[in-house]
Amino acid sequence: MLRKISLAAIAALVFQAVNAQDSTKSLTFSGSVDGYYRYNFSGKPNNYTSFTNSQNSFELGMASLRADATSLSGKVGATVDLGFGRRAEEFSYNDGATTSGKNGFLTLSAIKQAFVTYAPSSKVKFTVGKFATHVGYELLDAPLNRNYSMSYMFTNGPFFHTGIKTDITVGPVAFMVGLTNFTDETTSTTSTKNFIAQFSGGSKNGKIKFYINYSGWGGSTLGLNPTGLKSLNQVDWVFTGTVSSKFNVGYNGTIQSRKPTTGSGGSWVGNAIYLNFDPTEKTGLTLRSELISDSKVIYYGTKSILANTLSVNCKVGPLTIIPELRFESANTNYYVKSDGNGTKSTATALVAAVYKF
Repeated sequence: MLRKISLAAIAALVFQAVNAQDSTKSLTFSGSVDGYYRYNFSGKPNNYTSFTNSQNSFELGMASLRADATSLSGKVGATVDLGFGRRAEEFSYNDGATTSGKNGFLTLSAIKQAFVTYAPSSKVKFTVGKFATHVGYELLDAPLNRNYSMSYMFTNGPFFHTGIKTDITVGPVAFMVGLTNFTDETTSTTSTKNFIAQFSGGSKNGKIKFYINYSGWGGSTLGLNPTGLKSLNQVDWVFTGTVSSKFNVGYNGTIQSRKPTTGSGGSWVGNAIYLNFDPTEKTGLTLRSELISDSKVIYYGTKSILANTLSVNCKVGPLTIIPELRFESANTNYYVKSDGNGTKSTATALVAAVYKF
């Protein structure tokens, strides 16, 4: 008995000594829950963007749980970000049961992000694992966007990357470079690797910020990647500006170039502006106006799409209610009417509830 007590005491002392070496350890938890009701006035879904593919139905979006741990005064860190629901599964669309080209790892679809970080100095940080893309203005988690429905640029750009990246800060600007698996693949099914990069900066007072982003790969041959393309390169830029305490502006532009293994390729272009106005602390309005141009019809099946979305954010503590109206038009019959015939325009109403904790 004495021997058992002694061993237990020694183990306790060792544990205390190890933990005493780093008093800067931290562990924080956060999460969110969201759901919505969507109605397209044609009686058809007419949905071509992520996470809201429903009609006249109450839908769960995503339940999200996140843990962030740091130690050694922030030099070492780890993040586990889990999501459950249709939103998370659409985000990790390559993960899951072996149907429709999925990789067979069912549990991976619940991992939105999982990565570790090491910062040898305040100016350099390495990240390894699965992390959300740097490309674009919008983000996966509903609490981080003012519009509940997503843009065409978010839907048709990269969602996440799995690999390694390095962030470097030099005075008022920052750089990021990285090498990852094929886009949106948690576990690689191809030898093709993706290169990512970002250059960012802003004004001294922080009211103006800019991000220039890149994601792409090239030189592949047919059969070595899921797209069947020889190369896919996307250059994306984001600008944000604070006009006053109640009004700010965001802009996102992108060019995605696609080259098939045979024949000529082409590019589609997207531009979106976000006007954010908060008349009170509990009420906010956001107008997103997005224009997609696909002059050679290489990707969308129509030459242009104009989508205007007006969202109202009504805050009740940690709960945000988002009534939303969305109007879309294209230069061809891109949408479907109630009688099944094509139409150039469509309108949608949506109400979402988002709780963040």
